[in-house]
Amino acid sequence: MNFDVKTEKLSDEQYVISLAGEVDLYTAPEFKQQLLEVIDQGGRDVVVDLSNTTFIDSTTLGVLVGGVKRLRTNDGQLSLVCSDRNITKIFEITGLDRVFTIHQTREAALSATAAAGDGPAGGASATTGSAG
Repeated sequence: MNFDVKTEKLSDEQYVISLAGEVDLYTAPEFKQQLLEVIDQGGRDVVVDLSNTTFIDSTTLGVLVGGVKRLRTNDGQLSLVCSDRNITKIFEITGLDRVFTIHQTREAALSATAAAGDGPAGGASATTGSAG
């Protein structure tokens, strides 16, 4: 199975969940668990990084929608990082591109959430590199 999930805590309220590989019926529950843990720990600005994701299905969309609903009750937000045209097309076809803010890069997502929040933009350093 080609899947990996990593969670980074950038501040008390800002988290990045990075997904890699295929996020589907079999792997989405692990992603859901990470997302719920982040929200339960006080995460209000959550960025889901799909940069290294090769496939998502309706189960993944359900997890994301559930996360948005839960965050909105806490005045939080969930934004996505995705540059893969095939994946962004899924959000467009389903109309979910109007529910999620989709950024091309992690840096853009982090600066947008920092600008929207009350806290300082701070030193959230993003690690970049090529996944090979």
